[in-house]
Amino acid sequence: MTKRFTNKLFLVALSISVSSCAVFQPKSSADASKKEASKKNGDLEPYAKVITKDAKSDQGLFTVHRVDDKYFYEIPDSLFNREMLTVTRIAKTATGIGFGGGKQNTQVHRWQKKDGHVLLRVVSHQIYAADSLPVHEAVVNSNFEPVLQRFPVKTIGKDSVNKTTVIEVTDLYTKDVKALGLRDGSRKQYKVSRLDDSRSYIDTIRSYPKNIEVRHVKTYNAGDPPSNASTGSISLEFSNSMILLPKEPMKRRYFDQRVGWFARGQTDYGLDAQKSKEVKYLDRWRLEVKEEDKEKFENGELVEPKEPIVYYVDRATPKQWIPYIKQGIEDWQVAFEAAGFKNAIIAKDPPSKEEDPDWSPEDVRYSVVRYLASPIPNANGPHVSDPRSGEILESDINWYHNVMTLLRNWFFVQTAAINEDARSVEFEDEVMGRLIRFVSSHEVGHTLGLPHNMGSSVAYAVEDLRDPEFTAEYGTAPSIMDYARFNYIAQPEDGDVALMPDIGPYDKYAIEWGYRPILDKTAKEEKEILDQWILEKAGDPLYRFGSQQSGGVIDPSSQTEDLGDDAVLASEYGIKNLKRIMPKLIEWTAEDGKNYDDLDDMYSQVLGQFNRYMGHVTANIGGVYEHYKTYDQEGAVYSHVSKEKQKEAMNFLQDQLFETPEWMIDQEIFNKIQFDGQVERIRNMQERTLNNLLDFGRMARLMENEEVNGDEAYGLIDMMSDVRMGIWSEVYSGQNIDRYRRNLQRAYIERMEYLMTEEQSNIPSQYRSWISRSDVDVAQSDIRPVVRGELKTLQNRIRRAANRGDRLTRYHLQDALERIDLILNPIK
Repeated sequence: MTKRFTNKLFLVALSISVSSCAVFQPKSSADASKKEASKKNGDLEPYAKVITKDAKSDQGLFTVHRVDDKYFYEIPDSLFNREMLTVTRIAKTATGIGFGGGKQNTQVHRWQKKDGHVLLRVVSHQIYAADSLPVHEAVVNSNFEPVLQRFPVKTIGKDSVNKTTVIEVTDLYTKDVKALGLRDGSRKQYKVSRLDDSRSYIDTIRSYPKNIEVRHVKTYNAGDPPSNASTGSISLEFSNSMILLPKEPMKRRYFDQRVGWFARGQTDYGLDAQKSKEVKYLDRWRLEVKEEDKEKFENGELVEPKEPIVYYVDRATPKQWIPYIKQGIEDWQVAFEAAGFKNAIIAKDPPSKEEDPDWSPEDVRYSVVRYLASPIPNANGPHVSDPRSGEILESDINWYHNVMTLLRNWFFVQTAAINEDARSVEFEDEVMGRLIRFVSSHEVGHTLGLPHNMGSSVAYAVEDLRDPEFTAEYGTAPSIMDYARFNYIAQPEDGDVALMPDIGPYDKYAIEWGYRPILDKTAKEEKEILDQWILEKAGDPLYRFGSQQSGGVIDPSSQTEDLGDDAVLASEYGIKNLKRIMPKLIEWTAEDGKNYDDLDDMYSQVLGQFNRYMGHVTANIGGVYEHYKTYDQEGAVYSHVSKEKQKEAMNFLQDQLFETPEWMIDQEIFNKIQFDGQVERIRNMQERTLNNLLDFGRMARLMENEEVNGDEAYGLIDMMSDVRMGIWSEVYSGQNIDRYRRNLQRAYIERMEYLMTEEQSNIPSQYRSWISRSDVDVAQSDIRPVVRGELKTLQNRIRRAANRGDRLTRYHLQDALERIDLILNPIK
């Protein structure tokens, strides 16, 4: 009995023992894992061995360490998985490759710690669904984040509370990481084969509280470099700005094409719709009402925003221009007052090096008007914004020194006929300062989110721009964001008219629409209110937005460099002023001891301005107006220019251009600026407009107009007949044909040959959305039958006139017959 009990006890104990082994086995595995992890951590170098006493360290978003030629990031563990925006720009460029500041790439990155490594991942916000929706999981699965680079952990920080992880990032900036270097299109253009590591290096890495700025030089072996071809390579300095994005994205404001705005978009799969839909939202600063001011704001009082928009003016800016740049910035106060804010935008001087040695224009906390000693005659206003919300995080306006040359040229050629201040090649500081203020305001407008509004200037009647009272109140255009430039319409007898636009009615309206807070409403809920604001202004040309057209002008009411509602009348006034300037060019550009380069420049400016007028008028022929509308608005979005206006435009071209503009031919000027070329200048100018007129896309629109509107349309045959009758008028009148007209007539024949033999050029897919053009299958359209008919008609007429006139006229007409015959009956 005792033995049996003992055996049973043994079996129970054995059972418990076996069970205990099963129960506690995981603990043994965990111990082993801890030992393995401990072993791995033990493999890490001690902090002091990686970041040595000789390291040069810069604290900020990450602490950046330089040890000899190696660079390390010490990343706070709290910043792992935070989204950061990386903007890659060309900081310094080789001749022929764009300009400094040109953007190459923008990506959202996320630093992620995994298995003893740190991953740099690329985050996309192109597709989206709210995380509360079932479809969110599908969106995440379709949007896997690529790994841009994988870094082994070198060591961990010394602080046991605020933990940090150290990685080496040298290769990220010295190797060929395409996202941080030259874009693919440029690589193909210049036939880049590879990165030359031996000639690539990091210049600087600087860390700031919210961003890290990297400057690195890349040298690419290239088969077709745009300059310094003997080197067989391209060297560029890149800047990479890595910016910490806000934890909480700003509330969006949704885009509407009826109000011009820079915007970004994403495909939203979470909408209550039967297909995925792209949603677009504005790029704008985070201007918010303070909690304690909400009642005042709702009662219509102006309030100060929580955080104003602040621009600093670069220390390098010449002192005489600083007040004017500041005025241009703060001119926008009046627009923000329309949005309910006071002191919303402020211009400041940066602290001196003594006041704040750490202040830098590269610190993302500061937006700066940067003065660049560059021959580029330009200024631009890019901005950096959060792709999740459109919040503008920072903006630097690039102000190139030679923008003053551009301003001088425009102001001279457009206003010197009525404005004594412009009758020189060197303006008084006060005059140039006012022009600088104008450009400053325009560029600041871009940084606030506003694109060019090329449909603005057409709102004002041409005759109103000759009225001192009207222009004093309204300026020369409703928006400073138009390329309205200066008042070339006003005549000497008109008195003290305004010469340039200010912040106008459209600008105030657009800023109010984009920035006025709509309290206690979600982004979707406020859309109805925003739509109502647009409808209140609908139909009033003061508040119209017209897009900038690239590649060709289809809508003649949305052009660059134009003024007024009638291109023909405005251009006639402009030409009258050019005719006043021409006889004074030598006097107004003269300076003892100088050569005639300025005279040459200003004569070219006169021709250039005349060419602009020809372009403004030509756009009306085959023109189609575009006025953005939605379903709750009456009327067409697209409508053709009237037959009468197109006919008027054609008559203008015949009278002002195709009839030789002899007022441009001034021997007193020519004998000082060139030994030959006056005939070629006129020929080039005439041919340029003729080719623009006889354009496949324009001809397609004329045919479309004729089909839609019948006899009320100015059709293709109407245009072709008018061109022929005007350019070849001598064969109908029996007059001799001078050299300028002979050149023009041969240009006509060459263009007709082009229309008979060529096809419409292809537009690369990446540019298709940017190029304005009417597409047409030339071979299957009526274009070639009409061209053939016109050539035969002309051929018959020339045959009748071929034996009349002086010898050169006869030779010319005989040659013309031969050329036409070769087009109609090509040799095979």
